[in-house]
Amino acid sequence: MAISELQWPANVAAHAYASPALLAEDLAKNVAERLSAAIAAKGQATLVVSGGRSPVMFFQCLARRPLDWSKVVVSLADERWVPVEHVDSNAGLLKRYLLVGAAAKARFIGLYRASASLDAAALDADQALAELPPIDVLVLGMGDDGHTASLFPASPNLAQGLAADSPRRCLPMLAPSVPHQRLSMTRALLGTAAFTALSVQGQGKLATLRAALAGDDPAEMPIRAFLHASLDIFWCP
Repeated sequence: MAISELQWPANVAAHAYASPALLAEDLAKNVAERLSAAIAAKGQATLVVSGGRSPVMFFQCLARRPLDWSKVVVSLADERWVPVEHVDSNAGLLKRYLLVGAAAKARFIGLYRASASLDAAALDADQALAELPPIDVLVLGMGDDGHTASLFPASPNLAQGLAADSPRRCLPMLAPSVPHQRLSMTRALLGTAAFTALSVQGQGKLATLRAALAGDDPAEMPIRAFLHASLDIFWCP
């Protein structure tokens, strides 16, 4: 199955690449161009990215791009509730692969807070995100179950997380696998991005997208909430 064989909504643009390296390089080029345009237009730019292992090559490519990184604000679509030093920390991943060299000049607004509970940490992160400027570029990933950010099917707070009019910017979420405790930006915040990219690799993710297109319940597959707004999909086998 090829990505061109799927029937995409008119608002979705799908881009296919022969390898992860080519995808990462072109995605980084697109993101850098949009951040540069935002800086030229308003003096700053905001980038929100997803964590996990898949974006590492993209982070490395983006870090090498000639941007005025001192005018870029970077944040995370979601985070595991673990300290930055923990191997599973998305903030730690960014500090190793994106916020290096010239890119280390960017301002980082993380989600993790060493609070008394996950709920308290989410409230603290919600308050911190009040300082996040309007999102110029959002780069999402997707799991085989159709989750994106940490908006997981069957998570107790999913309905509020997917609500387009939720007053919350960040919510505590539960993943079906370890580590269970997550912090996630809500759809209400993620959906404000001027440009949204979805980066996915492999035939399995393509099958997940086909399943998402075949239904309309975002509670079953949260990625559906983002397939009906402007979206660019970057895919490779």
